[in-house]
Amino acid sequence: MVQPPKAVTGPLEAHVRRFFAGRSVRPVDHALRDGRRGREPGFHVLEVAPEGPGDCWTYVTARRSPEGADGLEFVLTAPVSDTRFADLLAMVVAYHRDPADRPLDLGHSLPIGEPWLPGSACTHLLVSLPYPHGPELEHCPLPGGGHARFLWLLPVTESEIVYRRAHGTEALERLFDQAGINPVDPHRAPVA
Repeated sequence: MVQPPKAVTGPLEAHVRRFFAGRSVRPVDHALRDGRRGREPGFHVLEVAPEGPGDCWTYVTARRSPEGADGLEFVLTAPVSDTRFADLLAMVVAYHRDPADRPLDLGHSLPIGEPWLPGSACTHLLVSLPYPHGPELEHCPLPGGGHARFLWLLPVTESEIVYRRAHGTEALERLFDQAGINPVDPHRAPVA
């Protein structure tokens, strides 16, 4: 498959392409603030095709940062290819950059205003370590000595967020492990 030009988002896109070597990685359009679809300068969502049948699609943000700056990027896994995931990531990044809101970080959550997929009870995203991918994706050194960190957006239910607020993120993640959830199943039962 022909890859788009490498100059799109520099070291972040190169990091994603290295990590997902052998899989199709392409920039995808997302909803822009003026209602059109496209790509904001300096911000891209990369869609990574599954490795094989039954595997997940992966969507990754790649923002252009000043050389040497530290940054936070987001990863979302999904059971299907759909532009809604690029739109969801663009919304998360806008929320993360909004000076009126506290920037997102590990253990934070945010409501998305609707189910992440039709018919799902998951209406929130939990910012988590990229467990499906590991630390090799999580940490990306940048030119000039900085680094970017890729964190996973896990679709969760409102009741799971209530549980996390009362008992902490680690307690909620233990419940996920005990239940053996499939994080990309839009119809999974809540664990709390």
